[in-house]
Amino acid sequence: MNIRTIGFIGLGLIGGSIAKALRRVHPELQMIAYNRSRESLIAAMEDGTINQATDTLNESFAACDLIFLCAPVSVNIRCLQILKDIIRPDCLLTDVGSVKTTIHEAVDEIGLSRQFIGGHPMAGSEKFRYANASDRLLENAYYILTPGADSSTEHLEAYRNLVASIQAIPIVLDYREHDRATAAISHLPHIIAYALVNLVRRSDNTEGLMRMLAAGGFKDITRIASSSPEMWQQICTENQAQVLQMLDAYREDLALVEAAIRKEDNAALIKYFDQARIYRNALPESYRGTIQPLPEIYVDVPDETGAISVVSAILAANRLSIKNMGIRNNREVQAGALKIVFENMKAAARAAEILKKYNYTVYERD
Repeated sequence: MNIRTIGFIGLGLIGGSIAKALRRVHPELQMIAYNRSRESLIAAMEDGTINQATDTLNESFAACDLIFLCAPVSVNIRCLQILKDIIRPDCLLTDVGSVKTTIHEAVDEIGLSRQFIGGHPMAGSEKFRYANASDRLLENAYYILTPGADSSTEHLEAYRNLVASIQAIPIVLDYREHDRATAAISHLPHIIAYALVNLVRRSDNTEGLMRMLAAGGFKDITRIASSSPEMWQQICTENQAQVLQMLDAYREDLALVEAAIRKEDNAALIKYFDQARIYRNALPESYRGTIQPLPEIYVDVPDETGAISVVSAILAANRLSIKNMGIRNNREVQAGALKIVFENMKAAARAAEILKKYNYTVYERD
């Protein structure tokens, strides 16, 4: 399968990032995008990511060899019903949603199962829209491919090669197994993050004491609660059965911990926490997922006049641009009095390396 023309239905954070990555690696590609917001289309035309923009689904997509469906599932399904009468029989269709069962069932019903392979790039940000898209967002991120029973080997191989070409890591899974895994490692953690934030919000006093103290570790572990509420409402609806199953399992775990605390069963608590610690420390370091590490480091600095200026000067002398910097008053989870935020993880790692040479104690996010 020779992919020369690619279409995008929706041009937000993920669709825009895929388009930008493809433009960087494959400048010869022709790319057309449909999006309800003209602002994103204008931006993508101005920066040269796409060749053609449209706010209606029309015959322009008849030339496409591959179409990415990057809108909410309900919108994708409506678009598929229109595209069915436009696209060629050999055009490959895919999506980028984090829930696969719903779209696979819809594709079967519409009669496009031979042309569809589900896709889920496991990268993202709490920010969304095309303005935050990056051509490097998918690098070293798992990219799940979920072919159906009728998917062709040729389509799958072409899709796998395209994903690998933008430095993502393609993995082929059954779509049902995919939904079970993402319910545990992505969907449930987001729900828990929202729940923790709401718990503190309800428990806070009128002076906002908890909000002030939560600026350290609590803010770090609940960062994903800044994601789009609409998107997570849709995910909970689309992956309802798997999410509910994981919520039940999580409640059982909490009940075990609660019982151990009530009984003052210290051995049970240590075993529970130690099992989690061992498993967590065995998680791979080198791959990126849906919850991205922040490009930041933490540095111990003395409480002296000019101490922060010295750090800034060292980084500036090495041409490292600082996006943000501040003193951390709550350091229960991550040590280091000074937090420094950079443009990307590569810059953060370089800054840590340089500051260590100047005998600073540096803590990198793990």
